[in-house]
Amino acid sequence: MNSHKTRPLLSVLIPVYNEGDTLEEAIRRVVAVELPVGVEIICVDDASKDDSPAILEELRAQGLVAVVVRHPENRGKGAAVRTAIGAASGDILVIQDADLEYDPRDLPLLLKPILEGRADAVYGSRFLGAPHRVLYFWHRLGNGFLTFVSNLLTDLNLTDMETCYKMVRGDLLRSLPLESDRFGIEPEITARLAQAGARIFEVPVSYAGRTYGEGKKIGWRDGIAALWHLIRFNLFSRPGPPYDPPPTPPPSRPSRRQ
Repeated sequence: MNSHKTRPLLSVLIPVYNEGDTLEEAIRRVVAVELPVGVEIICVDDASKDDSPAILEELRAQGLVAVVVRHPENRGKGAAVRTAIGAASGDILVIQDADLEYDPRDLPLLLKPILEGRADAVYGSRFLGAPHRVLYFWHRLGNGFLTFVSNLLTDLNLTDMETCYKMVRGDLLRSLPLESDRFGIEPEITARLAQAGARIFEVPVSYAGRTYGEGKKIGWRDGIAALWHLIRFNLFSRPGPPYDPPPTPPPSRPSRRQ
């Protein structure tokens, strides 16, 4: 990746757990996207048992990954995301799964409202008409129900609360008191953004979901847990500080690398 000395820096946060089959391709897809910002890739290996750690070290040696952090024991996606947030230096942060379900070519769509100063956070919705793989009916129904409950509690009108693609201004995301370890990070981020008064946009993104045979990890127990997290973080936890959005896009400054 080329040097971006006068543009905002985007930190791409990639939680990794046993993604050896898709990890390198996922990172190379991020690298290949032409973006109007500098980019750093932050990977957190959540105690993978496959060859993911070796792949990450090789990609770091090639200069494609800025930071690799390894958890000594498996803690869950939320813990990996929180570690990645702490390691990132970007003006804007986005979560990118390593399983090829989300296409990095959609990242410019997420960036646009933030760079124009209209949004503090942008969600990539799988349900706004972009191409998507046809898969599980009950997953779609569950996603719709969780999004409905989230909207009921936050007074938002999101179409896809559970989306991986959440892009947030760096100062805002770092200010959120996040604590979830597993997939509860999705409803928690949404609750915290609503409590902070963040300006949230949605854009359509494509989606190539995996089957369980292809390595999908989230299951019905995580859906039940997500419902509890929605109630917990919206009704029974102390919110973070309100966010006062700056009137201009994120500042330009030297990137740490690339």
